[in-house]
Amino acid sequence: MNSTFVKDVMNKDVLTLDKSTSVQEAAEHMKKLRIGCVIVTENKKPIGIITERDFVTKIAADGKPLFTEIKEVMSSPLITIDPDETIWEASELMKEKTIHKLPVKENEEIVGIVTTSDIVRISSGGSDSEMRRICDQILLRMKNE
Repeated sequence: MNSTFVKDVMNKDVLTLDKSTSVQEAAEHMKKLRIGCVIVTENKKPIGIITERDFVTKIAADGKPLFTEIKEVMSSPLITIDPDETIWEASELMKEKTIHKLPVKENEEIVGIVTTSDIVRISSGGSDSEMRRICDQILLRMKNE
C-alpha cells in the first residue's frame, strides 16, 4: 500500500524572519503573502514560529506594542517533521502537540510546511478510492499499535 508523504503535500513557500523583526513587520509580510505563520530564525537557523493564533493570544490579548520583537512572542522550541514521514505521522504529531502548522525540516533547514488545512484537503479531495486508501492506512496503523 502506498503512503502519502509530507514532501508530497507540503507547501514549499515558507517565510522566515530574523528574531529581531517587529511583530508589525511580521504581520505586514503575512498579510502581503496571505500566509498564517512565520518561521523565526537566529543566524539563519530556525528557532521558533509565530502564528495567527500567537497574534491573538500573545500580542493583542496581552496588549503588546507593535514594535515587540517576534522572539518575545514566538512558540519555541520549534516542532518539526522530516519530509519523508507520512501524513499519518504528521497528523499524529499535530494532534499530540495541539498545533495546526508543522514546519518540515531537512538537514537543519526548513524546506516546507504542512498545515491542518493541507491534511483536510488531501483527505477530503479526490476519488472515493483515494479516501479508501487513506482510511486503509489509518486502520492499518491502528491494528499495529
